[in-house]
Formats: sequence, C-alpha cells, structure tokens
Amino acid sequence: MSRIWSMVDVGKRALVNSQTALQTVAHNVANKETEGFSRQRVEIKSNLATGSGNVRIGMGSKTGAVTRINNSYIEKQIEQEGSKFGYSDSRAESLGRVEQVFNEQTNKGLNQFVTEFFNSFRELSNNPESLASRTLVKETGDFLTKDFGRVHRNLTDIQKDLDFQIVNSVAEINDMSREIAELNRQIQHVEITGAKANDERDRRDLLIKNLSEKIEIRYAENDEGQVTITAGKSAVLVSGLSARELKAVESPETATKRESNVDIFYIPGEKNTPVNITNHIKGGRVGGLLDVRDNVINEHIREIDQMAYTLQENVNRIHTRGFDNYNQAGQAFFEPLAGPKDAAQKLSLNRNILGDVGLIAAAAAPGSPGDNRIANVISALQYQKVMDDKSATVDDYYASVVGRIGVESSRANTARDTLNDSLGQLKNIRESISGVSLDEETTKMIEFQKSFDASARLIRTADEMLETVLNLKRL
Repeated sequence: MSRIWSMVDVGKRALVNSQTALQTVAHNVANKETEGFSRQRVEIKSNLATGSGNVRIGMGSKTGAVTRINNSYIEKQIEQEGSKFGYSDSRAESLGRVEQVFNEQTNKGLNQFVTEFFNSFRELSNNPESLASRTLVKETGDFLTKDFGRVHRNLTDIQKDLDFQIVNSVAEINDMSREIAELNRQIQHVEITGAKANDERDRRDLLIKNLSEKIEIRYAENDEGQVTITAGKSAVLVSGLSARELKAVESPETATKRESNVDIFYIPGEKNTPVNITNHIKGGRVGGLLDVRDNVINEHIREIDQMAYTLQENVNRIHTRGFDNYNQAGQAFFEPLAGPKDAAQKLSLNRNILGDVGLIAAAAAPGSPGDNRIANVISALQYQKVMDDKSATVDDYYASVVGRIGVESSRANTARDTLNDSLGQLKNIRESISGVSLDEETTKMIEFQKSFDASARLIRTADEMLETVLNLKRL
C-alpha cells in the first residue's frame, strides 16, 4: 500500500514539475519582444531515494530552481561598448550640425562673403570716385559682418541645444538610478528566501546598459546581489537601496565653458554641498555632448572671433591712414573692438559709413582725385599673412578651420559606425544565448505537455491499483 502512495506522490511531483515548466515556457513566449529579457529554464533534480540495504527506490524528481540563461561577460561587454557608442554617436551627431554651419557647398558661406568684400575694394580701386563702387563696398562689408554674426550665433545655438540634451539626459540618469536602487531592494527581498529574482535582474541589467550609454559608469555587485554604481571618478549614483542625483544647472564662465552653459553637479546628500563633476565625465552620451560643446565648438568660436578681430583690426589700421571723398582723414571702417572675445558677434560696420559712403577712404593723400592706393592696400590684405602669428592668410586660415571640422566629423562618423557594428555583433551573440526562440519554446511545450500527460496517467494507474487492493480487502 505504501508503495502505491509513493507512486501517487511521484506522479504528483512530476505533474507539478511539468506544470511549472509549461508556465515558464509561457513566460518566455510572452516576453520574446521584451528588451533585455533572458529566457528562463526550470532545473529538474532527482528526488532523494528511499529504502535500505540493497534496495533503494527512486522517488521521482523535484523542481530545483527557475534560472535565466545569461552570460554576464557578454552583458559586461555590451555595457562597455554601449558607453563608447553613446559617446561616439552624440559626437558624430553634434559635429554634423557644426559642419553644416560652415557648409560652403549648399549655402553661400563666410569664405564667399570675405572674397566679395575684398573684391569690392578692388572694384573701388578701378574707379575711386564711383558712388556705385563705394555703395558696393558698404554692402559687402555689412553682409560680411552679418555672416560673421550668423556663424557665431549658429554655433552658440548648437551649444544651447546640447545643453538641453544634457539636462534631459541627467533627468533620465536620475530616473534610472532610482529604479536600479528599487530593483536592488526587490532582488534582496526575493533572493533572501533562496529563490532567483530573474525578471528583476534582467530589468536591472538593461537599466545599467542604458545608464552606461548615457554616462560613463563603473559598477560592482556584492554577495547580496546589490550593485553599486559610480559615475565619473567619485559620484556614487547607486549604493545598495539608496540613489543619489545629478543636477545640470547654468554656471559662470570658465576657461573651458562659456557663460550660461550648464555644468553637472553631484548631490551627495540633502545637507551636502553639490560637487561639480563636469570635467570628470569623459564617456557616454553626456561625455560626447560636453566634449563637442566645450572643446570643439568653443575652439571654433575662438577661431572665428580671432578671424573677425584680425580682419577689422587690419582693415581699420589701413583705412584710417587714407582720406575719404571729403578730403578728410579716414575713420575706422568697422566699429573698433576691444579684443577677440565674441568679435564675430560684435563685428559691425561704422555707423557713419553706413549712413554716408563718401566717408569710405580710397585715397592715400587729400585732394587727389583718382587716388586708389588705400583701396589697393585693403584689397591686398586677402593675400597677406595676417593670421596665426603672420603664418597664414585669411583664406588659408578659414580653409584650415573648415577642413578640420570636416575631418573631425568624418572621423566621428567612422568611429560611430564601427562601434555600432561591434555593438550589433555583441547583441546578436547575446540574443543567441539569452534570446527566446519560438521554435525551441514550441518544442519544449510539446515535451512538457507529454510529460504532464504521462504524469497524470501514472497517478491514474496508481489510483486503479489502490482501488484493486481495496477491493481485495473487502473480499
């Protein structure tokens, strides 16, 4: 009789095992499209046998655990490559916008305005008394100042947009940090009972990868299954069950940052002073945005400012040595600038010349009709080495600026494409290991269904045997 009850017990456990396995298959199928999900499997273990001496009778099987199929090394590689890709992607995207500011192929650019400006002085030298030639000089000079302003304005507008992206990224980083801390709590609560927090770990792994794509991080997991995450060098975003925040706020100008651009501060606690960690962030999407904003764009702004300042300085120096149509000493052609800072934005034509083109100086001496020497000297500035410590002409200097932007943008695109391919390969490897295959799950479903049927048949057989024994006793 006891053996029959053992058969029933074995069948019942086998039935439960098959039911658990089928439930796990259903869970896998339902999460096939869930990002970051790792397929799960039921570990079936042999139950302890009973008996004594030479006779030991097996007692069927039992469910050991429901585990996820996951390769932690591949997950770590995806996190690291994702951080590099986030950095390269944000740089390539931002540099592409900078490149469009200097695009001379589709739009009339600064180089053409500079050429037209000097050509107008050549035209004036051919006919110094012509009112039309003087008007052309005024118009090309005014257009030149406006295009310098356009370039400066477009570059600073890109910086403002990058600031907007940084602020949004910081908000997303804070949200992910809080959720990871909450998942730490959930994982601890589940696994303290001996179970496996598979879904919670999948979600946490995904958030860590997404967080790494946003900002450069380092993380480690302790024996209790809780992760600690550090951004930059020392900003601890997640520690056990608690999360700390970052904040992006406007701050004063520094040697590497313009006025009103944002800095990133780490807030270690409610009563602690926020710590500026901007210079510590070198990776992830935020790192790429900061690099383009503070290094690339600021450098190009300084170069264009220097170009505008040098141009006005040299033109004014020569123009004030000449004489205008009224035989008066020439005024500054451009409004004088105090220094190179924001010169492209501030550059403007002398208000008096805007109102009276007769004030344009073309002659080198008063009372000399037809004198064109000053106009010739100004037009010749285009080919004189006045930039980069007298080592480059205005045209060469600007061509160098545009060329470097093109090269830098091309390199950023190449790096992004390379990292995208590498990341794609790693994700494919992960998918082959942890992803859900509907064909495989269908096969498993049929297998577990047959096992369930067989277990039910075993219980039915044991029940029939028990009924037979009971009937024998009644006789």
